[in-house]
Amino acid sequence: MNTRRPRPSRSGTAWGVGAAAVAACALCCAGPILAVLGGLGAVFAVAAIWVPALAVLALLAAVAVLVVRRRRRASNCRAGTGPVVLGLPAVPGEPDDITARADR
Repeated sequence: MNTRRPRPSRSGTAWGVGAAAVAACALCCAGPILAVLGGLGAVFAVAAIWVPALAVLALLAAVAVLVVRRRRRASNCRAGTGPVVLGLPAVPGEPDDITARADR
């Protein structure tokens, strides 16, 4: 005959650890979540009052982004003025080809 008694279930410990993890997460993440929600609420409150002004600001921001991107692209596509001397060491006994062309 089996004289062992079954071990009691320890599901209460798992629930306690889970509750502690949820509480720690809430303490850690509550500030940033409330800040984001508060910021969104403020933006929506201002948008409800000043819709035309915000539309103008959004249009100006879009134009500014396009202007900056166009200027960056134009400056990146300019051709160089001549050879670029990198200052790398030359092989002893042989003339430095780039420096010879730059001196002409």
